[in-house]
Amino acid sequence: MTTHFGEHVTIDGYGGNYERLNDKELVLKCLNELPQKLGMNKLAEPMVYFAKENDKKDPGGWSGFVVIAESHISIHTFPARSFVSADVYTCRNGLDVDFVISYFKNTFQLQDVEQNFIKRGIRYPREDIY
Repeated sequence: MTTHFGEHVTIDGYGGNYERLNDKELVLKCLNELPQKLGMNKLAEPMVYFAKENDKKDPGGWSGFVVIAESHISIHTFPARSFVSADVYTCRNGLDVDFVISYFKNTFQLQDVEQNFIKRGIRYPREDIY
């Protein structure tokens, strides 16, 4: 039986709705409700910050993060570029990647999505070492 420690999906979304990508409360709502929708448990309340532009590549936007018992979820929006970058990382196996992609597509009205799925800790020990 092959086991691994966890699963990590990264989402890069293009052609998103400017108003939604520029909505702090919407980012906060995502970080509050997505863990529950995935059957996961928040360890702390999500935090969302406005990150000002810092060079020609980054025009600024909202960055948010929530720590969950199963790992974390992060969202970074770039409204001026109609772009969002998000991560869902969990120590559980069997993450519903299609649901996660659909959730972000619908929430930010994305026209296109690049996704990567990574199995983490392929050689994770089955037993305590000490």
